[in-house]
Amino acid sequence: MIKLEKQNGIATVTLCRAQKQNALSFEMFIELKKAIRSIKKDRSIRAVVITGDGEHFCAGLDISSVMASPFNIIKLLFKWLPGNQNLAQKVVLGWQSLSVPVIAQINGNCLGGGLQIALGADYRIVHHDAKLAIMEARWGLCPDMGANVMMSGLVKRDQALWLASHANPISALQANELGLVTQLTDNTQQATQNMLNILLERSPDTLAAIKRVTQQSYKPLQRKILAKETLSQIRLLLSSNTKKAITKAKGKTDITYSDSKRW
Repeated sequence: MIKLEKQNGIATVTLCRAQKQNALSFEMFIELKKAIRSIKKDRSIRAVVITGDGEHFCAGLDISSVMASPFNIIKLLFKWLPGNQNLAQKVVLGWQSLSVPVIAQINGNCLGGGLQIALGADYRIVHHDAKLAIMEARWGLCPDMGANVMMSGLVKRDQALWLASHANPISALQANELGLVTQLTDNTQQATQNMLNILLERSPDTLAAIKRVTQQSYKPLQRKILAKETLSQIRLLLSSNTKKAITKAKGKTDITYSDSKRW
């Protein structure tokens, strides 16, 4: 479901589940983690491109597939310490652990977990017709894949709050105005290649140093954010209101939420 190709110093990671708009199954989380690890060990890699097979980048989490087994949820959220990265967070922040530039090449739908993975990249090249969204709120959940670590350096606080709360897709143009997009284009493949051509002209040591210095200058309190993401998600998964939100997201409208517990 994840294809990793290495050619001429470029590692291309493709989400390969086109029949589901590349929606994320549990197995894809495992394979993405392995792909990141493989790239990290390969000193011949100069840059990474993340893309989706077919017309779409990624439609987000395949809720039915992942939640079919409670053990999958546990495996996604488990961590030894609250500030550590769990599996769901590693497939986003793992790209930041690489010393080479990472480009997300985005066409079609880039929703939920798909957008969070794209936020983990250093650059996002987005087609004018693409749609982007953080959609966890529709299912009574909160973004919990490390996107909050990355969003703080891209989007103003009120816009990040609204984007996660309304949970509706926005246009590529709107995403660009918010700061989520590096470059808008009508040809993502050509635009990605143009960026690669420039990056490959630079010393890999220079690019690694620039990436690390820039990361440090924008660095939030990452461990506290990761801990809050995971603990909030666990509380939501145990909430009766979350079960109601999932039912509502499946098409039932006669849902009344219980009073909110203190957070």
